[in-house]
Amino acid sequence: MAKSKVAIIRCKNYEPETVYISIKKALSLIGEMSSFVKKGEKILLKPNILAGRNPELVTTTHPAIFEATVRLLKEEGVEVSYGDSPGFDPPIVALKKSGITDIAEKYNVKLADFERGKKVDYPDGYYGKQFDIAFGVLEADGIISLSKMKSHQLTRITGAVKNQFGCIYGLNKARFHVKIPNATNFSKMLVELTKFLKPRLYIMDGVIAMQGNGPASGEPVNMNCIIVSADPVAVDSVFCRMVNLPPEYIPTNVYGNEIGLGNCDFSEIELVGDDIETFVKKDFDIPHKPVKDNAVFKFLLPLKNLITPRPVIKNNKCVKCGICVKACPVEPKAVFFKNDDNQKSPIYDYKKCIRCYCCQEVCPHKAISVKTPLLGKIFG
Repeated sequence: MAKSKVAIIRCKNYEPETVYISIKKALSLIGEMSSFVKKGEKILLKPNILAGRNPELVTTTHPAIFEATVRLLKEEGVEVSYGDSPGFDPPIVALKKSGITDIAEKYNVKLADFERGKKVDYPDGYYGKQFDIAFGVLEADGIISLSKMKSHQLTRITGAVKNQFGCIYGLNKARFHVKIPNATNFSKMLVELTKFLKPRLYIMDGVIAMQGNGPASGEPVNMNCIIVSADPVAVDSVFCRMVNLPPEYIPTNVYGNEIGLGNCDFSEIELVGDDIETFVKKDFDIPHKPVKDNAVFKFLLPLKNLITPRPVIKNNKCVKCGICVKACPVEPKAVFFKNDDNQKSPIYDYKKCIRCYCCQEVCPHKAISVKTPLLGKIFG
């Protein structure tokens, strides 16, 4: 595999012209936009819109990143569309709340269909042999992936590779969590999905990232960068290095390197632009250890639910909205209102909980975190 070129450009704010110049500069270092698209093509922009949130909450790809990319594509005579399949809100609602729709209307960019789709086969896949892909993705000639730099409770980071999960429409994403509850295998499915979709270009919004209880309830942190490459594994590996996390701790990096999606070995990555060492934030709030599955020794199986990390509701923050209950993919629900009493916070049945953390992802009030019980800390 040839060396992967990754551009890192310092960008200290979301002023539209500043972002546009930054992305344009990045492209000048790895290949102009004309290297990735051709005049008249239909190109889909896929931002990370986990849920309908104000961009100031740093849950979603910032509208300034979206706008700059639209401008660059329009300059190439490309027909641009956009869309995502959020974890909770309908696409049209989430995209509006996140500020993306206003930019799209300004530039006459079409909203792609992410509410309907069809099942497609991927014979080369092992962990994902079939995907339920949105029609808006299938109708495009190519994809440009606009990810957000964030921490994540299941996969440790959410970035360039994981962003394609939103190309699976509707409730089908939840079914994947039930089908593949193992974090490592779920990560491998994400790699195969990205290899199947083959986005042309990956642009990561790292101007203000999210640390801690990500991907929706964490805290903002200034990383002051935009990362651009045709290699998603290299982009995520650069992200890891910036937050003092060895890239090989992340299954999407390891498996992506293994099956030829991209490079995670820095001897095979050519960095251009600003010096990566000037962005390293050693105290970035993220577990600095490998992603682990919830496997336990056989003699500890009876204690599994007292050992493995689990979502926990903070009653003082919970407003009893029930969004976590609706998001739980298992039936019967692992989180529910006891006796259907929604005047009290939901409770968990950890024997049913598959540790997908969908409830934690979609909680709009930062009321759910992932905790490791005391026994789990003792037994590691």
